[in-house]
Formats: sequence, C-alpha cells, structure tokens
Amino acid sequence: MVATPVTKLTFEEYLTYDDGTGFHYELVDGRLELINIPTIEHCLIAKFLEQLLDTEIKRLSLPALTFQQTGIRTGRNKSRLTDLCVVTQEQARDLLKAPSVFETPPLLVVEVVSPDSIKRDYRHKRSEYAAVGVPEYWIVDPLELKVTVLLLEEGFYEETLFTADQKIVSQTFPELVIAPHQIFAAGNL
Repeated sequence: MVATPVTKLTFEEYLTYDDGTGFHYELVDGRLELINIPTIEHCLIAKFLEQLLDTEIKRLSLPALTFQQTGIRTGRNKSRLTDLCVVTQEQARDLLKAPSVFETPPLLVVEVVSPDSIKRDYRHKRSEYAAVGVPEYWIVDPLELKVTVLLLEEGFYEETLFTADQKIVSQTFPELVIAPHQIFAAGNL
C-alpha cells in the first residue's frame, strides 16, 4: 500500500478525485491510500460469493443488490473500498447517478484477505465498519483457509470462525448453505 503525494482531502473532494491513473484509493483521515490490484484467486472468490449471494437474493425475492468495489464512508474524512457488499435497492437508488460510496451501512460487507490487506481487513475495517453500524461483516481468508463472520451486537462485533466443511451461519442470509472449503475452491482454476 502506497500513499499518493496528494495532501489532505475532504470526503467530498475524495468523491470526485481522479488522478487519471485508473487506480483505486481508500480515504484514511484525509489521505489517499492506494489499494493494490487483487490476484486472480481474490477475484474468483469475490465473483463466486457475489453470484452466490445474488442467487440467494433472487431466490428469496429480497429488495437487495450486491456490488464489488464500492465504497463505504466510515468517518468524517474516511472511506473504505469493499470487496463485496450487499445493500438495499433503496440505498443503491440513492446513488444511481453519484459516486458509489455508501453513507449508510450496507447489510453485509465481505472482504477477501490478501497478504497486503491482513491488518486492514482484520483490524482497521473491523473497527470502522462496527462504528458505522454494518450489521454483518465477513472476513474471507484464503491465506488461513477460514471465514470469520462478525455480527454487530451493542456496537461491537461478536466473532464466529468457520473452517473446512462447517456451514457458515449468516444473519443476513439465514438459509444460505455454504462452507469455507467451497469458497476457497472457487479461487482455483
């Protein structure tokens, strides 16, 4: 992760920032932080989960949508990019012609861990997502072959760890049937 030479930005300036490189940045205390390009394994896992959750949303006729690489405002001058998030159709409608940075908490956020995102996914995003009220946060870790599901309880996340063939329990999708080994298998060709 490399910081760009731009000085401090406000959240509003971040929403319209474009340095012409096509790179993606998170805003952390007014500083732009470059997010590295993901591996193919990372992309395959995120795509698999997006398709899985889209199927569940459709099956249950839920007024929700999944998105990859959208932002969440997590503070005054903070915004994080998600690997995958589930939002209501109303939340998406509010941003239809605006930058895709949600200022209200998504129903579910999924982060796929990569070597350069371990601290960011397990520590920084965990505390920031809890602070803005994201009710469910999954940390999908292909490095450790585990999925951590965090459910917001009284402002703090209660953590449940799933490995191998254990069925992941989701508050947002209680009928979902998926195990970590299936998720990590999707990262292979």
